[in-house]
Amino acid sequence: MSHRFQTRVWYEDTDLGGIVYHANYLKFIERARSEWVEGLGIDQNSLREQGIVFAVTRIEADFLRPARLGDHLLVSTLPEAITTARVTLMQQVECAGTCLFRARVTLAALGPKGRPVRLPPGMNVQPSA
Repeated sequence: MSHRFQTRVWYEDTDLGGIVYHANYLKFIERARSEWVEGLGIDQNSLREQGIVFAVTRIEADFLRPARLGDHLLVSTLPEAITTARVTLMQQVECAGTCLFRARVTLAALGPKGRPVRLPPGMNVQPSA
């Protein structure tokens, strides 16, 4: 299941030139991933109470064009691959139809001892073709 998340660039997201500081793209895609998980019907607070959390184990990012103060952004999240304990997502940040940033992100489900565990029910979504 793909997901779209809208946000905008605030002053706190930018450097002195009014351009988004590179690390803030990771915040944008993190927020979009949280919304994607919630959209699947998964309660992360309930999982955390059971000792299960999601951890980013790999990220490959391409910074293509700058976002600027006041820009309205669209962050898309699309599953690419799913295994028993991991999901790989393609995430993209766009402004006015132009791709500014994209990342391939791998998440692992970790149990109370920090070891991989099965993804929760509901995360077995169909990857993109």
